[in-house]
Amino acid sequence: MKKFYFNNFILINITGLMCLFIYFSLLIHNKKLGSDLNSFQRVKKIGVLRLITNNSLNTLYYYKNKPFGFEYDLAEQFAKFIDVELDIVTPGWNNIFTYLEQGKGDFIAAGLAITKERIEKVNFSIPYMSIRQHIVHHKLVFGPKNIEDLTFRTIHVRRGTSYHSRLESIKDSGVDLSYVLHDNVATEELIRMVNDREIKFTIADNNIAYLNQRYYPDIKIGIPIQREEALAWAVNKNDSQMLEQINKFFLYANETGLLKQISDKYFANIEDTDPFDLKRFHQRIKTRLPKYKKMIIDESIQYGFDWKLVAAVVYQESHFNPKAKSVTNVRGLMQVTNVTAKEMGIKNRLKPSQSIKAGIKYLDKMVKKFNYIEDEHERLLFGLASYNIGYGHVSDAIKIASEIGLNEVKWQDLRSVLPLLSKSKYYKKTKHGYARGWEPVQYVDRILTYYDILKQKEIY
Repeated sequence: MKKFYFNNFILINITGLMCLFIYFSLLIHNKKLGSDLNSFQRVKKIGVLRLITNNSLNTLYYYKNKPFGFEYDLAEQFAKFIDVELDIVTPGWNNIFTYLEQGKGDFIAAGLAITKERIEKVNFSIPYMSIRQHIVHHKLVFGPKNIEDLTFRTIHVRRGTSYHSRLESIKDSGVDLSYVLHDNVATEELIRMVNDREIKFTIADNNIAYLNQRYYPDIKIGIPIQREEALAWAVNKNDSQMLEQINKFFLYANETGLLKQISDKYFANIEDTDPFDLKRFHQRIKTRLPKYKKMIIDESIQYGFDWKLVAAVVYQESHFNPKAKSVTNVRGLMQVTNVTAKEMGIKNRLKPSQSIKAGIKYLDKMVKKFNYIEDEHERLLFGLASYNIGYGHVSDAIKIASEIGLNEVKWQDLRSVLPLLSKSKYYKKTKHGYARGWEPVQYVDRILTYYDILKQKEIY
């Protein structure tokens, strides 16, 4: 069975999804779904779809009063798929199943693993991701080497989660562990407590654990304690029509690459980050960034950029060091070349204010070259790649993408093509020739990581 892989998380293709759908239909239902309450018709009639979820980094969070998060983005696309507006209901983790049962929402999208206990309460959709539970502990705390080594250890988890169920199972198997249950406490809050050494151990799915390592670089992701589990959306037992629409959407999202696009936006390369680099970044946010923060904000406002994105670019370019110099003789906070400095109208690229002014102006120029790309986020990624490697090389990669049948306005396709610019088979046919095409891919990935950290962090 063909699969799409990113890191350790698996996106299963159409054939696999159909097989899983049939399998879960037989395994989970084993009987008719029951009477149809026509909730889908109600949703279509009033034009509003109610998402039940919880507030967390991988589900739903707000930045500048706008909602973000993997589950939210996916649910928003589902609402568009059935041509209705999306409403968000966040009753707290302990109440999400109650709200669904009481009809206070139409479906749950909250990173739910399919478990035996939950199958009794709800019907699950086609799975959309595979994850694995891991122990999380501080890097200065010795973690367990295997399941049996959990003996005499105390683990903190949220009540009613798949982590809770797994600990009960391990304890029932004879391992003498202890656990503390927390009500309506997000997994990332427990990870923070591990990072701050308030508690020793918690459990998190690998996607959540690696994502949070960005913000808490002192944590260590320990042993897996469970086989791979499937994540899915949940609907009421008697809501067959909503289930059918959700499954149709997942098939569509998988076939079109939408599912992978959203997954990559939040989880791509989260395992590849260097904890030492992240630790240093967190330190320099405090020690170096404050000197340049006002300059970055003032200049970013003029061009409509989020200043935290620009700060991420500055750090990637120079680590907030105004005297930084590369092997190719680009210099200053934003590593501006002499040619670019003249073009952007500055005289001293070592002066922080001038370097920031030139860098942001040049980034704006690069982004605007892709104004034909409708999606603002995609347009920004193309602009960042051009800032790094040059618009000409990005244009070459776009042409190659088009020739080999990829989508030339999608970053996930362009990032797979850019490294081809280092291969003679491809660069000999381009206008601008050889380029180290893997570098802009890494460059954009790092900037997005730093940007994500800054978005989640209060900067004074």
